Amino acid sequence: MDSDNTFRAYQPLLFSIAYNMLGSVMDAEDCVQETFLRWHRAHNDNEAIQSPKSYLCAIITNLCIDQLRSTRAQRESYDGIWLPEPVSTLEPGEHVEMSELLSIAFLRLLETLSPVERAVFLLRQVFDYDYDEIARIVGKNAHACRQIVYRARQRLASQRPRFSVSAEQSAPLFERFIQATADGDMEALLQLLTKDVALYSDGGELRWPMPIYGAQEAARYLIEVARRVSQQTEWRWQLVAINGRPGVVIYAYDRLDAVFAFEVVDGQIQEVDLIVAPGKLRHLQATI
Repeated sequence: MDSDNTFRAYQPLLFSIAYNMLGSVMDAEDCVQETFLRWHRAHNDNEAIQSPKSYLCAIITNLCIDQLRSTRAQRESYDGIWLPEPVSTLEPGEHVEMSELLSIAFLRLLETLSPVERAVFLLRQVFDYDYDEIARIVGKNAHACRQIVYRARQRLASQRPRFSVSAEQSAPLFERFIQATADGDMEALLQLLTKDVALYSDGGELRWPMPIYGAQEAARYLIEVARRVSQQTEWRWQLVAINGRPGVVIYAYDRLDAVFAFEVVDGQIQEVDLIVAPGKLRHLQATI
């Protein structure tokens, strides 16, 4: 297999690593492109490469670590809650490993880890690399990588989404959610939300302190958002697969305007992630 075909064979894996590391399609694609350029230069220089997969994964992982370090301050000063860019899995593209995409909620949780912790955790927990190989990729010893994974598991354990639901199970729930929100029906909406629901939004005209905790406050916010949108525009919604899980997209005058991602526990909504930043929706607009 020539070098270009070898790279293409691993491209879906490389994109998945980069996207889960960065939470941004554009940044992930840039890292994949830079990985290709370095791979190509290595072959032109006749560099000895024993394992193409390990070589490529090491390049893209370290590119992502550098990218996260450079954007960390920007994300910490983000106006509102930083949420990752959603990826449509309704019609998977050739460069995406669907089974390895993490939910919006879990990608948000990974922001609590340092860039190296995030890399080690993902390579072990999502991509099933052994510790010796992870150590070679990130430049640490295997024992240190084990400790990083252990601490990351401990930190994320209490917050990790506990259940997933199928599109068939979630469609009626999300339809009732949208209808209750649009109707301003507080009681109906409260029945769909857990008492300790958490709501995260990355912007919009309605400047409420984020995150919002508790069913009453979350319902009030959602109803107010819907009221303002209804006054200004014609809108519709569609159930789609977002990051491999059922979600809802909102269209205003047939333009993608917002994305809802959810975590569901025992038939109620435990977390709502509302993504409205236009820059995060451009890629999605072209794929759904």
